[in-house]
Amino acid sequence: MTSVLLVDDQQLVRSGFRLILTVEDDLEVVGEAADGVEAVSAARGLRPDVVLMDVQMPGMDGIEATRRIVAEDLSRVLVLTTFDDDAYVFDALAAGASGFLLKNADADHLVEAVRTVAAGQALLSPQVTRRVVERMVAAGEGSAAPGPPSSAPGLDLLTAREHEVLVLVGRGLSNAEIAAELYLGEATVKTHVSNVLAKLHLRDRVQAVVYVHRHGVPGPG
Repeated sequence: MTSVLLVDDQQLVRSGFRLILTVEDDLEVVGEAADGVEAVSAARGLRPDVVLMDVQMPGMDGIEATRRIVAEDLSRVLVLTTFDDDAYVFDALAAGASGFLLKNADADHLVEAVRTVAAGQALLSPQVTRRVVERMVAAGEGSAAPGPPSSAPGLDLLTAREHEVLVLVGRGLSNAEIAAELYLGEATVKTHVSNVLAKLHLRDRVQAVVYVHRHGVPGPG
């Protein structure tokens, strides 16, 4: 059973999400909060698997609440908003959110998003990942010159193939695109990605993108 905390300043929105989620046998809504302060307090008390977090709320907004929840390792956070705006995407990811979903997503997409984040995966489309890459490069975060393996902590733990996969994840490629690039099966690529994240102690693909660009990770060899 996956426990979920709903955070939104509109009661009708929370009721709608509760209705969608509670019909699923494996999902349980354990609490609600109307602002960021309540969200942090509820997360401390309930320790839900996933927090569905609105962005714009009075008082403490969803970005700051996400930052505090993630910093205390209270839950994984799936950010919900009505705004398809890069600023919200990047602020949410910088705060440690595991995913970003628009409120106009259909019910099936919402349910699958909660399950994905609860399973420890990042909920980001390749297109959004590429926007993250472009934003970092534009801000200068991707301008680090490639250096020796020692300049990127943990890089020497990777096999040559895992190193290749890491670089391609850093370019924003999906598993399917990486599989085509390296002539591998998608299942094999998924295994390599999991190994890379574990060896480098990265939470998800988003952190892998940041790692590659922050350290200027060169291609293997």
